[in-house]
Amino acid sequence: MQYGTAAAASSAEDSPQLLGHPTGLFNLFFAEMWERFSYYGMRALLVFYMTKGFLNFGDSLASTVYGAYTALVYMTPFLGGLLADRLLGQRLAVILGGILMAAGHLLMGISNEKAFYFSLALVIIGNGFFKPNISTIVGSLYAPGSPRRDAGYTIFYMGVNMGAAMSPLLCGYIGENYGWHNGFGLATIGMMIGLAVFVMPNFVTQLMIAAGSVAAVIGLLWFRPDDPAAIALNIFVAVCLAAAAVISVLALGRGGLSKTAGAAKSGPVSSSHLWLVLGGILLAVPVVALFVSGFKVILPQPLQLLSDTTVQSIKAWTLGDWPVPGREILAIFAAEVSKPAGLLLTLTGVLAFGSLILQTLKMQTIARHRMIVVLTLTFFSMLFWAFFEQAGSSLNFFADRNVDRVANVQRLIAESEVGTVIQLQPTQEQLGRTNGKLLFTLDQLDKLRSEEAKKGKDAKFDFVIDWEVAEDNVGMAVAERRNELAASTFQSVNAVCILVFGLVFTAIWSWLGARGLDPSPAVKFALGLIQVGLGFGAFWWGAVHHDARGMVGVSWLLLGYVLHTTGELCLSPVGLSMIARLAPKVLVSTVMGAWFLATAFSQYLAAIISQLTGTEHGGGAEGVVPPPLQTVMVYGDVFKMVMYAAVTAGLICLALSPILSRWTHPEAPEDGMG
Repeated sequence: MQYGTAAAASSAEDSPQLLGHPTGLFNLFFAEMWERFSYYGMRALLVFYMTKGFLNFGDSLASTVYGAYTALVYMTPFLGGLLADRLLGQRLAVILGGILMAAGHLLMGISNEKAFYFSLALVIIGNGFFKPNISTIVGSLYAPGSPRRDAGYTIFYMGVNMGAAMSPLLCGYIGENYGWHNGFGLATIGMMIGLAVFVMPNFVTQLMIAAGSVAAVIGLLWFRPDDPAAIALNIFVAVCLAAAAVISVLALGRGGLSKTAGAAKSGPVSSSHLWLVLGGILLAVPVVALFVSGFKVILPQPLQLLSDTTVQSIKAWTLGDWPVPGREILAIFAAEVSKPAGLLLTLTGVLAFGSLILQTLKMQTIARHRMIVVLTLTFFSMLFWAFFEQAGSSLNFFADRNVDRVANVQRLIAESEVGTVIQLQPTQEQLGRTNGKLLFTLDQLDKLRSEEAKKGKDAKFDFVIDWEVAEDNVGMAVAERRNELAASTFQSVNAVCILVFGLVFTAIWSWLGARGLDPSPAVKFALGLIQVGLGFGAFWWGAVHHDARGMVGVSWLLLGYVLHTTGELCLSPVGLSMIARLAPKVLVSTVMGAWFLATAFSQYLAAIISQLTGTEHGGGAEGVVPPPLQTVMVYGDVFKMVMYAAVTAGLICLALSPILSRWTHPEAPEDGMG
């Protein structure tokens, strides 16, 4: 991909700099940080909003919609990049994408099912314009062959993870405790700040960076659980944000992002081209909404019932009485592929990879070998992300329902109190206990909090209820709600770990490379898969060693997420570099598109895996969450299955690594066509 015009490249040498990098990089750092804040804020809340909000979706439907949404999010950047290259230029594409995403987050505040699907469609299309093009502008800030470009992308990547770390701590906490629409509203504000940072004059941009960062720091320090670990996490992210803001304001004091950065190569964008793109977006939004919803937005009720019956028939036919290992996964896969988003992904994947395979077979030896390496590692990458992306679905549910998130327990109910009525703040500590004669479950707790939130300004965060002490309450902990971590908070662990370990891993690979010991891409992919498998092993081990109520210690969840992050750092930075180095130059853009297409398909596979953990598997009906003791091993058994699958895939990749390493032909020219 070309990074800007020749004029832009030459001006890169003369642009104002700080610490050896163009000051415009710091505009892009904060624009992307706030965009990722909005995106991951929505991601942290989405499955909870679908199951606990007005939609009242069951786990399986929520996982299906989530999978379709995330899959299409990874499909649209290919088209967004194409339109930017041919018609709009990166700058206008980023602005257009930011507006669409902000509109999507804003529309999420309307309690209407059609509005919900249209809001997802706006975010999907907006992300397609925003994500690939702001990354391209980063490259355009540096002269061709500049040795500082990789370091610039590393700084930019830190902005991505800063936004991803902040959003669950703010959007997730606000959404879960003060109302879903407040959480989505905060994501909307974040997107608007990011857009302003990108388009406003330099002085205004400095003010926006400073004001937004101060507000976020105050929010991180104020809106948090009263738990030492949570306080430390919020303070760490707040300090990182404050430092980044100070550096960026100083950098922009020397000059900001050039107005020519990301401009269309063919000159000013014609109004006809702009109207053509806007018309296409207008047509695409309802189509994408249909795919995300499974065509239920407009289908009449009889056809919806027919569609549901067809899916159930496919599941029943696939399951049957066959003694096939993993037959439930096969059944869900067959049913999901029959749905619109699954069918679109499957057909696109077959055409794209079928075409690449045919072209590979026609290549000369070195190019053919290298393409086989690329396609093989793309497959293993797809498996990795299918496992890794349980974070937004099944692991989110697991944290909500079976991970003990309450700290600083106030006292224990003594045996002498049985039969009395007390007042307490209902928290996760009451799950699975009996209130009088009624078993207290998570859906009841969520309903109480939702009803309290509807009171608006009269709502009390620390409201109390009457609790009739029963015999099984002996030893029950009582805590205040401010001591309960929001489940979505754990979505920030991965991003925080990347901030902590990212530069460490970079240094490790550099140290090994200087000594000729840097592992090959295949070995790194294998290490990534094995570590994500060990992460699920930690989740499974924690589930096996649950307490009497079915609750799991939070340390097992944290350990699993740390292992997932170290696995990601082994695999993720290698992939795009591998494609750029090994794919024939005439095919590199196509292969890059196929890489993202495989990532899109992995999101859908992740949703299929997540469906195995639905509450119906724990004996509950849709909308009714069974007590923790009934769900803990539903999650545990699936996590064990994923552990075995990931580690096995990693070992297979490791066994293939000697062949794959030889077939990269490191001694041959990089064009790969010889």
